[in-house]
Amino acid sequence: MSISTTLHIKLPAFLVQANMEPRVLIKPEARMSYVLELMRINMATDGGPFAAAVFERDSGLLIAAGTNRVVSSHCSTAHAEILALSLAQAKLGSHDLSADGLPACELVTSAEPCVMCFGAVIWSGVRSLVCAARGEDVEAIGFDEGPRPENWIDELEIRGIIVTTDLLRDTTCTLLRDYVACNGVIYNARCGIHK
Repeated sequence: MSISTTLHIKLPAFLVQANMEPRVLIKPEARMSYVLELMRINMATDGGPFAAAVFERDSGLLIAAGTNRVVSSHCSTAHAEILALSLAQAKLGSHDLSADGLPACELVTSAEPCVMCFGAVIWSGVRSLVCAARGEDVEAIGFDEGPRPENWIDELEIRGIIVTTDLLRDTTCTLLRDYVACNGVIYNARCGIHK
């Protein structure tokens, strides 16, 4: 078995298009509605039930959007938040979205971050995080969100990241249930077994 010398995650056509179109969404509800539309499309095109986008916090300009591509890319780290953050960092030319000269960035995501994405939010440099569904909503349909700290919001806010939760939560929970009803894949390591 040989090792690949590059890593790529192929973005679906709709997501490529979303990242090419200039878009300004001023209101938080409009930003989340856009993320939920990406979630719907991703669910219909072989992706997981999650989407996220990085916006300029103050102007509402979309910087980058991502959707969950775990199964199709054979990559457990291809979560929507990771893709949105990575695409934003590449577009802005910095691993730190709070670097001098960059606008304050906000991550808008269809669900609270899992343990992996929680770490990514901390290291990304975003100044704010807006979530729809709760971790418990995601776990209710079968996903394992990992051992995220109970005081995760406090941990982010200590680091200067403002957190908003439950924005359009009911709409998102309906989409999560729709995903299960359509036999969407619930993927977890070790078949989802955890202590």
